[in-house]
Amino acid sequence: MGREPSGQAFNSILQLEHEGGIPRNPFINAGAIATTDAMLAGHAPREFLGELRRFIRTAAGNDSIHINEKVAASEQETGDLNLALAYFMATHGNMVNPVERTLGAYFHQCAVEMSCIKLARAALFLTGAGSAPRLVSPARRRRINAMMMLCGHRDPSGDFAYRVGLRGKSGVGGGIMVVAPAKAGIAAWSPGLNSQGNSKLGTDAVETFARATRWSVFD
Repeated sequence: MGREPSGQAFNSILQLEHEGGIPRNPFINAGAIATTDAMLAGHAPREFLGELRRFIRTAAGNDSIHINEKVAASEQETGDLNLALAYFMATHGNMVNPVERTLGAYFHQCAVEMSCIKLARAALFLTGAGSAPRLVSPARRRRINAMMMLCGHRDPSGDFAYRVGLRGKSGVGGGIMVVAPAKAGIAAWSPGLNSQGNSKLGTDAVETFARATRWSVFD
């Protein structure tokens, strides 16, 4: 898997075809599927999802975070394009597990349910703040933050960096998680998406917040 911005839609199969079944980065759909496949190796899906849930609960300091089974089922029912992406990667030898096994775990991973407060707290471990949980090494934290800045909003990641100036990750459910280094985790949610699959009002809100606080990694 690569580390570069995609320049294509988050669910594009075109770029995957041009690049021999290797996803451009872990934040587009193909990359997220490949990441789930790699993490599944040697684990039953139930074990992997249990570990994922424990990690998120520890990061957020809240044991009520869970996977919404209805959302996971909906993802499964409407996930034909994700199946196509996974089978395409499998054709190029870039999948370890059977496609259905990986996609089942992936759809459940996409259905983690939490509030904005929980999401903001879950981002704290990426801030490097003195009181933040130490869940990954400093080197890994830097790499995650770099990927969020470059690719966290998929195709318009550069525009988000220009407007907001902070690392962020968006989801098609309308949520946005933002990391202000050494300061705070931030979350916004509004389900109305723009043409590029990111929360329209959520992006506007985060931009307004960044301007009001004058928080930016570019100052």
